[in-house]
Amino acid sequence: MPPRDDEANRLTGRLSRYARVGTNVAGAAASIAAARFFGAGLDREKNAADLTRALGGLKGPIMKVAQLLATIPEVLPPEYAEELQKLQSEAPPMGPAFVKRRMMAELGPDWEKRFAAFDKMPAAAASLGQVHRATAHDGMALACKLQYPDMQSAVEADLAQLEVLFAIHRRMDPAVDTREIVKEIGARVREELDYRREAKHAALYREVLADEPLVRVPDVRDELSTGRLLTLSWLDGTKMLSHVDRPLDIRNRLATAMFRAWWHPFTAIGVIHGDPHLGNYTVFDQDGEPGGINLLDYGCVRIFPPRFIGAVIDLYKGLEENDEARVVHAYETWGFKNLSRDLVDILNMWARFIYGPLLDDRVRSIADGVAPGQYGRREAFTVHKALKEKGPVTIPQEFVLMDRAAIGLGGVFLHLKAELNFYRMFNEEIDRFSLEAVTARQQAALGSAGLLAA
Repeated sequence: MPPRDDEANRLTGRLSRYARVGTNVAGAAASIAAARFFGAGLDREKNAADLTRALGGLKGPIMKVAQLLATIPEVLPPEYAEELQKLQSEAPPMGPAFVKRRMMAELGPDWEKRFAAFDKMPAAAASLGQVHRATAHDGMALACKLQYPDMQSAVEADLAQLEVLFAIHRRMDPAVDTREIVKEIGARVREELDYRREAKHAALYREVLADEPLVRVPDVRDELSTGRLLTLSWLDGTKMLSHVDRPLDIRNRLATAMFRAWWHPFTAIGVIHGDPHLGNYTVFDQDGEPGGINLLDYGCVRIFPPRFIGAVIDLYKGLEENDEARVVHAYETWGFKNLSRDLVDILNMWARFIYGPLLDDRVRSIADGVAPGQYGRREAFTVHKALKEKGPVTIPQEFVLMDRAAIGLGGVFLHLKAELNFYRMFNEEIDRFSLEAVTARQQAALGSAGLLAA
């Protein structure tokens, strides 16, 4: 049956937006090239605003990429990062008729009979898909994440434009070689299209956080899931930002939950949640007050080899004990190459910023007196200025998401205005660390979740 007019218009609209964003990204690149060739001044603020308008009109998978870029300091010029942070990752939702066709494609013509109830209007819409509330025949409340049509080709088109964005950056500022960053972002965004893999990620987190009362992980309903439909148990909760003015003990409890949800899977089995965005968490109620967090999204999950986790701890201990050899070993293990003493000193500036709260044995906030809007800016500026003189440096692929996620996690703590002893919390996580133990636990956990061959 041919698509209805409104559905055809929706698809045509998506295609025209993809064409338009390509034109605008290419136009930004042409403006920069012309400015350099003719020695003219480049209006970066205007270019950034124009590019953001183009991306905002697209509201597709490149939205996720753009927001990710905006959170990695110095990957893009500050004018671009500031503009990209304004983007909202909400796509126009599919209507009920389109939803019926998509569900039929995933679960067959009798798909509605497989649910006791299914709301064809979405509860939430994002960059790659939308979430519908449903009820299973056993009474369980469900969250059904249904992927938009033709997302694979859309992602590939957007990643091609990402190459242009990074080429712009390299022409404007070669201090940081971004080629490995492109590889990492491409790999992670492509993984997010595979809902079967995301289901395995959720199962992995459910196992590793089974004994953590402050964090709830949904059940996976495999019989109602496919590669483009993910059905999980529905977790009731309120938005994290609705609790930022609650008493300090409540804010600290939520920050502790976030810390454990992020650091425990990493130190135990080498896995991180690479998208610590406030929209990926809600707060569950327990006995009339906030009890902890619901971890909702498992698309952007990174599995690291145990040696990478060992290097995270080596760098921490090296900075704590001023052990330069251990620090250099950590950077080399991560994949940094051609490390001169100057480059090591520059990398240490950023490392001491990231590790700062974990090295400070006292109760403190993450920013420790620095205005939230200025948090990390001075350090990023200093590092970037030094790299212009002593660089360039190539950011290894494995390092990209770890750095980005750590910054995102710090941002959550800033919103909550938490005051905790991060040093003691971190040292509790790494107290009994060994490569052998992590390797064994990781193999067992990945095998149980069906991820060993992934």
